[in-house]
Amino acid sequence: MSMVEGLSTIQIAAALAGGYLLGSIPFGVIVMKAAGAGDPRAIGSGNIGATNVLRSGRKGLAALTLLGDGGKGAIAVLIAWLATRGSSDMAQAVLTSLAGGAAFFGHLFPVWLGFKGGKGVATFFGTLLAAAWPVGLLAGATWLLMAAVFRMSSLAALTAALLAPAFVFLVHRPSPIAVLAAVMAVLIYLRHAPNIRRLLKGEEPKIGGKKAPAA
Repeated sequence: MSMVEGLSTIQIAAALAGGYLLGSIPFGVIVMKAAGAGDPRAIGSGNIGATNVLRSGRKGLAALTLLGDGGKGAIAVLIAWLATRGSSDMAQAVLTSLAGGAAFFGHLFPVWLGFKGGKGVATFFGTLLAAAWPVGLLAGATWLLMAAVFRMSSLAALTAALLAPAFVFLVHRPSPIAVLAAVMAVLIYLRHAPNIRRLLKGEEPKIGGKKAPAA
């Protein structure tokens, strides 16, 4: 048995390994290559996420990437939730958080792409929506509000990530969900380091504007 009552070591290992492998699926690369649109790593920022796929001019492919990247986090959480339906609320919260966190980590550092992945925003939202849907909705509303006011996708994502752990306590969800949100927020900030530098310099491009030149 594991240290968490109601969970076995096998369940925890399966959640971590399965979540990571699921999160490692590079939907941006898959949909663009399947459509004969090239490789997202060769255009724009070189990122594998939906925002960079959109720079190919293929809105449909960007939408598929967004759904795939968000969906893999949600699916990892839902599988863990189903596996713990007969367990305590705490055991369920722990396993779903581990699975969702592993999927998020897999997106950032996918084994299939030499551990060079995306920034994790879509997977962050998909994971939160499945783990605690009120938290996901509040984080999503924060993104929409910030994007509408400041027209900067990165600032909207950074603000939503920063507030997500507080939203967990606001809607009275178990503490493992808050830990999940906090860990994802830290990783999002680390992955957005170039964006943060541009924000501080007032050089971050706005939604619909031209991307800032690479350093």
